Amino acid sequence: MTRRCIPVFLLLVGFVVLAEPSRAQENLGPITIGAGVQTSYVHTGTGGSNSTDQFQLNHARIYFSGPVTDGITFMFNTDYDSVTNKIGVIDAVAEFAISPKFNIWAGRFLPPSDRANFYGPFYSHDWAVYNDGIQGGYNSAFQGRDNGVAYWGDFDKVKVSVGGFDGGSANTGRSQIIGAARVQVDFWDKEDGYYLNGTYFGDKNLLAIGGASQIQDGRTASTIDFLLEKRVLHGGAFSIESECSNYNRLGGYIGGYKSQGIYGLASFLFPKVVTIGKLSGKFEILGKYAMADFTKGPTASFYQKTTEVNLNYVMKQFKARLMVFFLDKRFNKIQPDTWQAGIGLQVQI
Repeated sequence: MTRRCIPVFLLLVGFVVLAEPSRAQENLGPITIGAGVQTSYVHTGTGGSNSTDQFQLNHARIYFSGPVTDGITFMFNTDYDSVTNKIGVIDAVAEFAISPKFNIWAGRFLPPSDRANFYGPFYSHDWAVYNDGIQGGYNSAFQGRDNGVAYWGDFDKVKVSVGGFDGGSANTGRSQIIGAARVQVDFWDKEDGYYLNGTYFGDKNLLAIGGASQIQDGRTASTIDFLLEKRVLHGGAFSIESECSNYNRLGGYIGGYKSQGIYGLASFLFPKVVTIGKLSGKFEILGKYAMADFTKGPTASFYQKTTEVNLNYVMKQFKARLMVFFLDKRFNKIQPDTWQAGIGLQVQI
């Protein structure tokens, strides 16, 4: 089950050969392919240092999925790593769909974790996701993913997932298996599938609460997340998102520290469609505030306070949006204060 990609029917190479197709060949439907790009201009100011200006290629992804049999599908997705300038595998999954209540995934994918990890950078609500010391702080092999196997099921408005994942691949420094589990309850509209969104731009009325936990050799990481979204004014929507995290020697943003944190995010999508030349979309305002404490580490304890403000122009939801952002991160010690201002563009097909 891949995410929002455009189906493309592939031509079989055998059509160029004058031979009958094998009786073993089956037409099981289309292979699905897609791609996504996030790019930005960022001005960064750091306390005690000169400011910098950069044009960045934040992410570039290619998605593939398709059926193997009626009950088995595959998913293979890649992402550009801006640090190493290389392409890495984010998802490589064999998916066994027995029923909506019984699904097995095996390979590399997102383990049961918080909503923020499940929506990733392309389906997050704000631009500067994963900068607050809270969201998606679970250990991973690459881009929040790990190698393993998991069960998940949708029970009407309750979603459950549990699995085991490779500790050595997840950069934990230990080889023991990581156990992971998540439970989510949707009180209003239902969210189908395994991966989630940070917003639905008013397509759903949501009131969802989820809890996740991972454990490895006595060390734990746990989160509770909340999302409320309501349609208003014939095309508008407001959202409230929040999360509490407790990374107890497993995961976290800074190695060697325990950390706890909480954030709150609020947004409003204006209902009026605004046309600019050949572009049309809706404006959205968003604000976020987060606090994270880092304790019992190799040096002194400290805290981080993060503020983010977005002005977004949403043209085609997650397929086309332009996001003007301001991000301010303040520390009482250990790390310097930083702030960023810029504009980000996201396009997917």
